[in-house]
Formats: sequence, structure tokens, C-alpha cells
Amino acid sequence: MRIAVINETSAADRNADILAALDGLGHDVVNAGMKKSGEKPELSYIHTGLMAAVLLNAGTVDFVVGGCGTGQGFLNSVMQYPGVTCGHILTPLDAWLFTQINGGNCISLMLNQGYGWAGEANLKFIFEKLFCVQPGSGYPAHRKGPQRESRELLGRLNRITHHEMTEILTRLPGEVVSPVAAYPGLIKLVESRPGIDRVIISTLKNRLKG
Repeated sequence: MRIAVINETSAADRNADILAALDGLGHDVVNAGMKKSGEKPELSYIHTGLMAAVLLNAGTVDFVVGGCGTGQGFLNSVMQYPGVTCGHILTPLDAWLFTQINGGNCISLMLNQGYGWAGEANLKFIFEKLFCVQPGSGYPAHRKGPQRESRELLGRLNRITHHEMTEILTRLPGEVVSPVAAYPGLIKLVESRPGIDRVIISTLKNRLKG
């Protein structure tokens, strides 16, 4: 699985903790967002939500690990876009259940509020439980059928209630798109996987030009 880690400005200094917690789990991890405080352009959770949606909808990555101070801002931001199922994950049990029941492709972490002693250990436990079970397998066993039906229905609702990603990129205001498109390495990252959606990447490039 190819996983993007995306940090926004208030949680940029947690980037190293997230990468360390994902290390050794056998996934291809790309560091897509802010690596440390003070980087330019500075990305808020508004920007990282768009960045996550672009990477997922283009097919560049399979999963996004994001978050912010409370986890609520990034969650609300990324859920404005099509093709995203995001969970607000605070504990390893949250992670374990989210994968089985919701089968999502994105999580939002609380990276400042309550992030104290052993916070980095909690991240490690979260990722171990997040990726140790089959996505969408269902829990408990007797609820597998209804949970699968709900996931499929939610997917249909998502497609009906959202515009296409290319249309969104075209219509979004510059203060949202420009910092994302201009973030160092983002364009190259979006293009880095065979079979990506070329229309999305060309639309993003056009917005960067002006």
C-alpha cells in the first residue's frame, strides 16, 4: 500500500513522529505535506484536505494519514471532496474498527490536543491496528452484510453529492489551490505513479500557471 503523510502547519513538528510510527510496517510511505514548522508555503488544514483529495483521486496513493491540532479541521476539510472516506482516529481501537467497518482511505489524527507523554507510542499502536485487518471485512461477524451494504450506499451518495475533482480544482479560489500546487515536490509526487488520472494533474498544473 502506498501511504501519504500530510501535516498542516500547527502539527508540522509531529511529522517525524508519524513517519517513525509507520516505519517497519511494510508500506511505501511518501512524505507529502509540511515536514517542519515554518516551511513555505504554509499549509492550513484547508490546504492539506485538498492535497489529500488530489492524491487519492488521481490514484497517486492508496491511503492518506493526515490530521491537525484536534483532528477535526482536517476531517471536515477532506470530507468536502469526492472519493474520500475519512475517520477521526484517537486510539488503536478506533483504527482497528474503522478499517474493518468503514474500509476508509484516509484518517485524521489529533496531533496537539492530548498529545503528551507516550504520544508517539500511541501513534505506533494506531498504525499497527489500522493496517492489521482486511479493509471492509466487517465487525462483528454477524454485521458484515449490512456494513458492506452501507459502505456501498455511502459510495453512491458520495458520487452523487460531489462534483468531479477536475471541476472542483477549476472552481476553487486561488488562496486554496495555489499553496497546494506550489508546495515543493507536490506536482512531481502526483505524477510519480503509473496509471494516474492525467486530467487531474493537468488541471492542477494549469492552476499553478495562473
